[in-house]
Amino acid sequence: MVVTIGRMTLQAQANAQGMKVTVETLKQILEAFNRHDLDAIMEFFSEDCSFEFPRGPEYFGQRFIGKTQVREALAGRFKGIPDVHYGEDRHWISEGGNKGVSEWTLTGTTTSGVSVKVNGCDLWEFRNNKVTRKNSYWKIVEPIT
Repeated sequence: MVVTIGRMTLQAQANAQGMKVTVETLKQILEAFNRHDLDAIMEFFSEDCSFEFPRGPEYFGQRFIGKTQVREALAGRFKGIPDVHYGEDRHWISEGGNKGVSEWTLTGTTTSGVSVKVNGCDLWEFRNNKVTRKNSYWKIVEPIT
């Protein structure tokens, strides 16, 4: 059960107090993404975090470093796909709790009216129970010719 107090869930508060990252933590991060709640999302991230988007000008997509850049990038995602939603999700955490994986199906409609539905995953890294790296991947959907 997730209980929200202010903008921080009990799980996020527990993590901030030194408890181990769990599958439930990843579910709560995803729930914050689905609410488009930037304040709640950023509570899970470290100050020196990085976020690698699946698309961008580099071989790794596009990288954002630090909470300010990550927050701005996420705000852009929510603005570009206002109804973006992550569903059909599954999560795993490494035995040591410092790495995790989330699989999901992203759905939504861009501001230009393009419907999006792709499977993807996030590779997570944690330090002191905070996200230090979120590396996102998703399938490239192409029409059959």
